[in-house]
Amino acid sequence: MQDDIEKTLFHATTILSRLDALAQEITEEYRGKELTVIAVLNGSLMFMADLLRRIPLPLKLDCISVASYHGGTESTGKVTFNQLTIPDVADRHVLIVDDILDSGLTLDAICEKLRVEGKPRSIKICVLLRKIKARRVPVEAHYVGFDIGDEFVVGYGLDYQERYRNLPFVGVLRHELIGAL
Repeated sequence: MQDDIEKTLFHATTILSRLDALAQEITEEYRGKELTVIAVLNGSLMFMADLLRRIPLPLKLDCISVASYHGGTESTGKVTFNQLTIPDVADRHVLIVDDILDSGLTLDAICEKLRVEGKPRSIKICVLLRKIKARRVPVEAHYVGFDIGDEFVVGYGLDYQERYRNLPFVGVLRHELIGAL
């Protein structure tokens, strides 16, 4: 798998160090508040687990399963919710944790569904990676691990056709592999 990576962007030690700082920011913001963390499956699992272990607050954890890439390297524009109900977030502060902010379509759809159906007190977004590019919808993350260029990245939860999630770092997939797998 490592031979499939063109270059490493963030090593495991760099990621974990950045999570310490993110966790401190989040802890300060939500101290004394009713917090629900919603992990966006499957990409955020590793990021969410490592981040939440660093946040010494009582909180509720839930997951939401959505898809917009459908096996490709770009969002199809169609966000599919893979469960019938949303987490109970009524009158709670919600922190959505996702692996990457790219087009903004997925996070925008999640926020809208939670606002309309869940009636939370507030919604904020935390992402491991934020692509510096124009978004298809105006979504911004409140907490960001790292900014990256418009490259296709894998590892630390991010995948290409369900591969590479288990790499302990974030790297750029070799271009010739995209479409060949």
